[in-house]
Amino acid sequence: MGRRRIRLLQQIDKEMRVLGVDTNQERRKQAADEFEIKTYPTIDEAACNENCFAAFIATSPLSHNNIIKNCLKRRMNVFTEINLDDEGYDENIAFAEKANRTLFLSSTFMYRKEIEYIRKRVNDVKEIISYSYHVGQYLPDWHPWENYKDFFVGKKESNGCRELMAIEFPWIVDTFGEVVEISVFSGKASSLEIDCPDTYHILLKHTNGNMGSVQVDVVSRKAVRNLEVISEHLHIRWNGKPETLFEYDINTHETKKIYLYERINRLNGYGENIIEDAYMSEILNFFSVIEGKETPKHTFAENKDIIELINRIEG
Repeated sequence: MGRRRIRLLQQIDKEMRVLGVDTNQERRKQAADEFEIKTYPTIDEAACNENCFAAFIATSPLSHNNIIKNCLKRRMNVFTEINLDDEGYDENIAFAEKANRTLFLSSTFMYRKEIEYIRKRVNDVKEIISYSYHVGQYLPDWHPWENYKDFFVGKKESNGCRELMAIEFPWIVDTFGEVVEISVFSGKASSLEIDCPDTYHILLKHTNGNMGSVQVDVVSRKAVRNLEVISEHLHIRWNGKPETLFEYDINTHETKKIYLYERINRLNGYGENIIEDAYMSEILNFFSVIEGKETPKHTFAENKDIIELINRIEG
């Protein structure tokens, strides 16, 4: 993720000076060679030698809290990847407000054009919605270059299902409403050497009466993201890729493909449902929030409720 953010920052402004910080010397060298940037082993060393305006935190999720604190104390605006717990949230929110600095939380799917379209159509029909959603990918395939047991998603407190829920629930709650009731079935359906469930089936009821079922797993050998949204006057299907958004026209009785992108920005080596556009959009939103021109799509305060929901699901 750090390399992706560097690449996108350099696309936004070729004159922007980007620094890399990593305790791992090999990764520092890789970044320095690939992006022609200066690197440091610690934030403290970088901040003492450079005038740092903003920090993009792309370390493993459970390390974010202390890094955020350090960056805010050094008067940097902070963009951080998703969190898997809310440790330090209240303190960091208060510190950022007092220091007049932006504290920005990534929520990439909130910036997907397909999600924005689905949210708009759900709001348009103003009726009870039912939805079913399945997202899954085999855990060893997440980072095939390393053993999943050495990767944070292989550990109980930051497991892969929790990571997927942290990615998906911000847009689910934003689209379908606050969750008021949940029922959960979970368990092991694989031989993966992890000390937690690898499959969750979750039933949700929302404040506005909307109802949904969400399956999250790290067992699916083919990466899947399948959504179906149904009401009396709405039927939408989406399989995670820009080319797979369809809506049934109740007047013509035809299923129509929805075109939202003039050009799709993909990178070799990533799954078909991973595109660069949303990552770029949230970086641009971050800079606009700093300038006071926009508001973020998902805040730390809102994410506290998401973390609480995930805690309830995991039990």
